Amino acid sequence: MSASRHSNGPLASPELSAEAEFSSMPRTGPDRAFQAVCLLALCLPLLLLVVLIADAVSDGWPRLGWSFLTSYPSRHPELAGLLPALVGSAWVMVLTALMAIPLGVGAAIYLEEYARQSRLTSFIEVNIANLAGVPSILYGLLGLELFVRALQLGRSLLAGAATLALLLLPMVILTSREALRTVPPSMREAALALGADRWQVVRRIVLPLSLPGILTGLILSLARAVGETAPLITIGALTYVAFLPDSLKSSFTVLPIQIFNWISRPQAAFHVNAAAGIVVLLAFLLVLNGAAIWLRHRLQRRIYW
Repeated sequence: MSASRHSNGPLASPELSAEAEFSSMPRTGPDRAFQAVCLLALCLPLLLLVVLIADAVSDGWPRLGWSFLTSYPSRHPELAGLLPALVGSAWVMVLTALMAIPLGVGAAIYLEEYARQSRLTSFIEVNIANLAGVPSILYGLLGLELFVRALQLGRSLLAGAATLALLLLPMVILTSREALRTVPPSMREAALALGADRWQVVRRIVLPLSLPGILTGLILSLARAVGETAPLITIGALTYVAFLPDSLKSSFTVLPIQIFNWISRPQAAFHVNAAAGIVVLLAFLLVLNGAAIWLRHRLQRRIYW
């Protein structure tokens, strides 16, 4: 008894001991072959990603610099910059978050905590899951008809952000519901038994415990929206903007559209600008994904420790 305690530690959990026992089991030929296939499936995409990033960095390195980030587009490739696209992307992301996050998280809370199981809720859940797999170009067509023409918002920042908010809503709802489901039902029942009402349980128990998963899903959803091009081109986002947007009704462009504009030019110097823009866009995406990982670990440590 004491030997087993010393070997596994006084605080060893059954899960850890089971994992150690599984790892010490002898491996057969099929097991090793399957492990090799899984390792190859992990390493091959990572290798391709490293090759693509290295190629983009090597091509765009001569143009990467502060002047490239603070200059306006130009017909001369050596003078062209990303400033309007950077500002437009920032505006679109802020407006998209303001629209999609409250609606998505609120819908997830209602479906998970308040709605009773019925044919209507089942119909809504099935359609939300289906909408998450709809191609983004269809959301662009919907935004063109609804926001640009019907609501007469024009080809503006507000129309672009609303279109991307529609695109992100199913993903935000699904990820938020999954995060809410990680809270054990026993904690809800204990709070209700102590006299708390439903809103107090949601506000003080469910939301704090599910916040790491919700924030991670929200940031990853916004990271997807940063790279979307088809919906914004469909609603009429400009490919060449030599000014900064100054209101919600202003015309705009974003990083992927500016990169698309440069890569479609025949001059090789514009292709160098496109490679530099790809590096900037990848850095932006890595910052968002890193922020999601940091927030998740920080909030989990605050909750459990």
